[in-house]
Amino acid sequence: MDFLEKYKRDFKEYDQMDKDFIDDDKIWSQLNKWENPKPADVRAVLKKAEQKIRLDPEETAILIQNQDSQTIGDMYTLANKLKREIYGDRIVFFAPLYVSDKCANNCEYCGFRRSNNEISRKTLTMDELEQEVKIMIGEGQKRTVLVYGESPETNIDFMCETIKKVYSVKNEHGEIRRANINCAPLSREELAKFKKVGIGTFQVFQETYHHETYRRAHPADTIKGHYRWRLYSQDRAQDAGIDDVAIGALFGLYDWRFEVMGLLYHTIHLEEKYNGVGPHTISFPRVEPAIATPYADRPEYRVSDEDFKKLVAVLRLSVPYTGMILTAREKPEVRREVIPLGISQIDGGTRIGVGGYSKTAGNQLPDKEQFQLGDVRSLDDIVRENCSMGSIPSFCTACYRAGRTGENFMGYAKSSFVHNFCMPNAIFTFKEYLLDYASEDTKAVGENLIKEYVLRFKGDKVYNVINGYLKRLEEGERDLHI
Repeated sequence: MDFLEKYKRDFKEYDQMDKDFIDDDKIWSQLNKWENPKPADVRAVLKKAEQKIRLDPEETAILIQNQDSQTIGDMYTLANKLKREIYGDRIVFFAPLYVSDKCANNCEYCGFRRSNNEISRKTLTMDELEQEVKIMIGEGQKRTVLVYGESPETNIDFMCETIKKVYSVKNEHGEIRRANINCAPLSREELAKFKKVGIGTFQVFQETYHHETYRRAHPADTIKGHYRWRLYSQDRAQDAGIDDVAIGALFGLYDWRFEVMGLLYHTIHLEEKYNGVGPHTISFPRVEPAIATPYADRPEYRVSDEDFKKLVAVLRLSVPYTGMILTAREKPEVRREVIPLGISQIDGGTRIGVGGYSKTAGNQLPDKEQFQLGDVRSLDDIVRENCSMGSIPSFCTACYRAGRTGENFMGYAKSSFVHNFCMPNAIFTFKEYLLDYASEDTKAVGENLIKEYVLRFKGDKVYNVINGYLKRLEEGERDLHI
C-alpha cells in the first residue's frame, strides 16, 4: 500500500471538520488590537502572570506587542522568577539520537526532504543503534529523544524495537532512563503500541500554525501536507493513553508573533479537552542552514536574537507550568542569554547526523545532518557552564518512571513538590555525573555547587535524606531518587 494511502482513512475524521482550533483571522485581530499597548496594560498582564495562571490570548498579545523597553525588562525579570519558583534552580539535560534520515516528505526548509540528493541517507541497524547509545551513556547522558524521518522503513513496529533496544543498553554506571520520541503523526492504534513499550514524551511539532504558510511549505502530495492530521497528533496520543505530549513550532516560516499565539491556542485546546493537561513541553527552534536547502539559508521570517529572547519570555509568562526546551540549534552566546528567561531543558553534547555519535562531533557530517548546529560543545563543557550560571544540571527521570505524568504531574507541579522532590533528585543525578563522567574542572565546580544547594535544605525534613543518599552514591550505588 502507498505510504500516503495508508493514512487517508484516518484523514477523513479531520476533513469533515468545519474548522480547527486555529483561527488565523482571530489571531491577527487580537495582535492588531494591541499593536501598541500602554505600559499600564502590560503591567496589568504581568500582575496576573505573577499568580502563575495561564494567560488568555489577548493578554499574551499585549506582551507580544509590547515595545516599551522598561516593561520588556519587567517581563524578563518575571519570566526568570516564575521559572525558578516553579521548576527550581535546575536545568534538565538530554541529547537527541537520530535513527533515520529517510523521509517521504518534501518540506522546503528541511535538509532531509526527499528531493535533496546531497543528503547521504541512512537508517541505523539495531547493532549501530546500540553503539550510538553506548557512546551517549559513556558521555553521561541519561535522557534522549529519538528522531526519525517519515518513511515506510521507520514504521511503528521498527520504532518500538528501537525504543526497546535503547532501554536494553547498559554499562557499569549508566543507561538511558528516559526515551522520548520525535516522529511523524501516528494513528491511535499505532500510538497504543508506543504506550506498551514505555515511550516517554510524544513530540510532534506543527512547524507553522499559519494555514496558508503550512500549505506552501508542505506539498499536498505528501503525508505532511495534511495540516489537521498533524495538528491533532497530541489528541490522538492522549486518546491512546500517552499523557505526556509536547508541541512546538519552527520559527522563521511565518511571523513569530502568530506562532506564539498558535502555541498558546494549542495549549488551551489540550487543557480544555484533557482535564487541564496541556503539553508537557514546548519547543521553539529557529530555522538554521542545511545542506542544499536554499530556504533555510534565507528564511522569509527570520527571527532576530532580540525577538527570540522576547518570545521565550512571553511563552514562560503565558504558560507558567509548561516545560520549555532550548536546543543546540542556538549558539552558546544566545543560550546564555535565553536560558534565564524561562528555560527548563537543554541538550548538550548533541550530534544530529545519523550515526553521528560514533563518528564525529557536531557539524562535521553535513551530508548526514538535518540542519547546522549552533552549539557543538561537549556535554561536559555545557554542564560546567551551567554550574557557573548557578543552576544544578539535572539528569533526573524519576517522575516519569514513578507515573508522575499528565494530570498527576500538574498536581505535583502546582505544589511544593519541586523543592522536596525535584531539586533533591536533580542533586543526586548531578552527583552521579560528577562521579562517573565529569572532567576534573567540572568536578571541582560541581561539588562546590552541590554543597551550596544542600545547605539550602538545612532544617528541612529532606536534609538528612539528601546527605544519606549522597553518601550512598559515593559508595557506589546508583539511580537513587525520592
